[in-house]
Amino acid sequence: QVQLVESGGGLVQAGGSLRLSCAASGSIFSINTMVWYRQAPGKQRELVARISSDDSTNYADSVKGRFTISRDNAKNTVYLQMNSLKPEDTAVYYCNRLTPYWPWGQGTLVTVSS
Repeated sequence: QVQLVESGGGLVQAGGSLRLSCAASGSIFSINTMVWYRQAPGKQRELVARISSDDSTNYADSVKGRFTISRDNAKNTVYLQMNSLKPEDTAVYYCNRLTPYWPWGQGTLVTVSS
């Protein structure tokens, strides 16, 4: 059973940066497209960024040019570098593979103050 552990969230002022990490147990990490999702209070979970096994990336329009997703297969870890943060980026951030989902981790809370 794969376990996902997200970390790196926190409180930051608008315009600041954070780097999120997601560590996955198990040996099948490298073959999966990995995705960062976020869920803001009262809203549905949305896809933020994804990275495939060949390192190609895609981003939600709302984060293009500000967020960068990367992966280190040797460490079974996917990262999300978030720059120029905005209050609307406030959410709990989760990682998972594209589909079918592994069990969800606890997420990491990002709070951006104005």
